[in-house]
Amino acid sequence: MNTVPQIFRILPEVILTVTGVLIMLIEPVMPKSASRKSMGWLSVLGTLAALGASLWQYQLPVGTAYFGTIQTDAFSVFFHVLICSIVLVSLLAAISSAPREMDTLGEYFGLVVFGAVGMLFMTSAVELLVVFIGLEISSISTYILAAFRRKSAKGPEAGIKYLLLGSFATAFFLYGIAMLFGATGTTVISQIADRLGSSHLPLLAVAGLGMILIGIGFKVSAAPFQVWTPDVYEGSPSPVVGLMSTAPKAAAFAVLLRILYGALPTLHEYWVPLLWWLSALSMTVGNLGALRQRNVKRLLAYSSIAHAGYLLAAFTALSADGIAAASFYAVTYAAMNVGIFAVVSYAGGYDDRLTLIEDYRGLAYRAPVMGGAMAFFLMSLIGIPFTGGFFGKFYVFSAALHSGFLWLGIIGLLNSGIGAFYYLRLIAALYSKPSEAAPLNQIPRPSFALLLGVFLTVAATLILGIVPGRVLAMAKAGAATFYSVSASK
Repeated sequence: MNTVPQIFRILPEVILTVTGVLIMLIEPVMPKSASRKSMGWLSVLGTLAALGASLWQYQLPVGTAYFGTIQTDAFSVFFHVLICSIVLVSLLAAISSAPREMDTLGEYFGLVVFGAVGMLFMTSAVELLVVFIGLEISSISTYILAAFRRKSAKGPEAGIKYLLLGSFATAFFLYGIAMLFGATGTTVISQIADRLGSSHLPLLAVAGLGMILIGIGFKVSAAPFQVWTPDVYEGSPSPVVGLMSTAPKAAAFAVLLRILYGALPTLHEYWVPLLWWLSALSMTVGNLGALRQRNVKRLLAYSSIAHAGYLLAAFTALSADGIAAASFYAVTYAAMNVGIFAVVSYAGGYDDRLTLIEDYRGLAYRAPVMGGAMAFFLMSLIGIPFTGGFFGKFYVFSAALHSGFLWLGIIGLLNSGIGAFYYLRLIAALYSKPSEAAPLNQIPRPSFALLLGVFLTVAATLILGIVPGRVLAMAKAGAATFYSVSASK
């Protein structure tokens, strides 16, 4: 019998919700002349508390709450810890880069923590309508955050594009849920698996699978659903891009893992080929698109498309190793990407003073710590040994190869070689001789908040590259919550 109080199952979500409500209550009564950055530190404290609560949840026995809609297990807690960590670093970057006089800063921090609540619900929900509610909470927050630079024409453009295309994707996801309900009579993930466990698979369930893949494909910016990514990344504030390129994607990948392996394992003959093509297409489109970019944020946008393809390769493994590899890669990519956007937010500022690769010439000389950190993150994105990116790609491609997908592994390795070119081009700019007229002369000294955020991400990337065993063991424990899917290919 489950004796754990139900609220313990959603304790991180409760803490973040209370933090967001406190920000909304305190900020309006603050003097107009007072800096709203104190609300950022309040959100940092709330996120730290939620992170501690997520780690504490590891000791809870596996169980459900609230009529079986929420489940606490090693898989959900793993992604809870990951998302809280991403939000923490994103908040530190925002505290550093946001202007002191910005009068909407309180709302910014409130939206970040409320969005995190939705992401956490996505990873712990085992009922598809609750997953959808979590997705909507997360999406609405990120739509607004994407358009937060109101004085820039690119800000509202980014928000509108993200909203319109995101709404279509959300509709596809909801239609997919409706079709699965029509095919099985339930939206509970475990019950869907039980009712589809027969030899006769209704066509409606297959159509629902396709709809869900389209909806999730948009959220993780997998090709051919990636068209929004470069424009939205370019127009959004850099700390927001660091957040939206990692945390919502991690939550979406967790949802996809739980649906495919928890609800639809009997449909693997349909979704494995689809994911094979999505993976190969995303890797290729992302890397080839990045080769043509001179804008750093657009380059990193195409890079994120390529890395979504790398991660999707692990989904095809049909094994616990594939789930663990996908989970581990989500961690390594988050550490690299949120860290590099923290540096971009420092170098370019809230208004993106530096946009082109040429603008970063000499950053390693003007700001050695920040320039060195950016070069380190780029080397990890390439997959240089002793970085998290190397082990992440190694585990992903190993899972695919062990499942017999040799050509997918070859495509991934070729694309990694292509990606090395544009990452090295940016590293070369960082260590090129700076021009006296370069805008880098205006870069201020990094703040304590920024240094802390960059230190955490550099340390995480190093640990994942040198001693990845602990995180990989946690990823494998999360994968063990799913039953194995054995099938002949």
